[in-house]
Amino acid sequence: MNRWLKPHVLGAAAGFGLLLGLVFLGPFIGVADNGDFLRMMNTIGLNYYDASETYQDRFFSYSHSRFAYENLFRGFYPSSQIFLVLAPRLLGGLLHGSWFDIRLLAAVYGFLLLAATWLLVKHNARGSYITGLLLAGALLFVFYDIGYLAYFNSLFGEPVSLVFMLLTFALGLRLAFKENPAVKDLWLFFVAVFFLTCSKIQNAPIGVAFALIFLRFASLQGTAGFRKAAIRFSVAIFLISVIMYAAAPKDLKHINLYQTVFYGILNGSPDVKGDLKELGLPERLEVLAGTNYFESGTAIKQDDPSLVPDFYSRISHKDVLMFYLKHPGRLLDNMRYAAANSMAIRPSYLGNYEKADNKPPGALAYTYSAWSQLKNNVLPHNLAFLAIFYAVYYAGALYEYLRSADRRQRVACELMMLLGLLGIFAFLVPILGDGRADIGKHLFLFNVCFDMMAVTMFAWAVYRLTGWVFGRGSSY
Repeated sequence: MNRWLKPHVLGAAAGFGLLLGLVFLGPFIGVADNGDFLRMMNTIGLNYYDASETYQDRFFSYSHSRFAYENLFRGFYPSSQIFLVLAPRLLGGLLHGSWFDIRLLAAVYGFLLLAATWLLVKHNARGSYITGLLLAGALLFVFYDIGYLAYFNSLFGEPVSLVFMLLTFALGLRLAFKENPAVKDLWLFFVAVFFLTCSKIQNAPIGVAFALIFLRFASLQGTAGFRKAAIRFSVAIFLISVIMYAAAPKDLKHINLYQTVFYGILNGSPDVKGDLKELGLPERLEVLAGTNYFESGTAIKQDDPSLVPDFYSRISHKDVLMFYLKHPGRLLDNMRYAAANSMAIRPSYLGNYEKADNKPPGALAYTYSAWSQLKNNVLPHNLAFLAIFYAVYYAGALYEYLRSADRRQRVACELMMLLGLLGIFAFLVPILGDGRADIGKHLFLFNVCFDMMAVTMFAWAVYRLTGWVFGRGSSY
């Protein structure tokens, strides 16, 4: 077969066309800043381009393609995103010193998404041409949706999670099925896991799960030094996860604790005073129940010095976890709330267009949005649906795991079962770490996991169906 007609080549070519049309050649589509951009801007030396624009124009309503240059490292936010943003930022300064075009960063994300598409189709079509084409089509339909691609033209950390989640599993499956994997294959997988784990503070614990996968890879037959390298990578990503969590800025930890307790546990609590007592907090804090950290006019200001000894120094996420373990019904209530907001890929309150496009404030782009619209408007938004979805996914994964005696096949199945566990983790962490605050946006990684599981089930069904109907005559 002509190599240019192979599914992974066609898929990558079509993906390139979608990126060009949706991100680079059409009207500028991005995601408006909600205030989070400053963490990365202060780190990599950028600032708002128009110093005179109003608060309403700068935040929430409109996206921005231009940013002004500033000195590097005026602040520091620990994230692997730094490496991805710094390169185009420095290149932009050389090519166009007047202002930084955010589309340079989008090009980096676009290249990584194309690489993930290429690898996923090439190494998972399992020799079936039809499966390869339909897998490519599913990836293009789901992960090139404007709900995902709009994030590329922004300074949010979400696109880092997206592209490296896909790359991590693409490289992990490639490694699992390779006949004689080498240390360099482990290095590629490790780099992808590193960028995913360190992209956001809330992703830090993910590395612990991947440390176990590295140990499973150590059981595979590889080239010289493969087993020792896999064990070393396991230890390394575990330590990186711990360091990443410990390095979280204190002010960010304070924000998360405030949201978790006052906008989570105490939000709608039937016994605020009782909950405060159980958490070991003074009763006077009941006036903050149901408030969030960024709310103005609270009875006690969120950065009031008295809250340090009375709240921030007394409470930890371990206390929050213990509270929910003692009150599973309260956790279930917040899980229902999260489920009701779990199908939105992008937040509806952050506009996609620049002000110059004369769109209404907060207007969203809907070109090539069939998947995100299907999720928003058709799929159920409740725990029962999620439970059924997970049950079907794991039934298929366990079926493949139990029917195979091949160690590589089993390790691949374990990797795919880990995907589901990461989805559960990504669903619970926003509840435990940030309460109900901005829950839709904080469930971004859950959406990525959900969508990857959906594509996996689709590809598995197609592969089985083509095998039954055509045998393996459709291979290439």
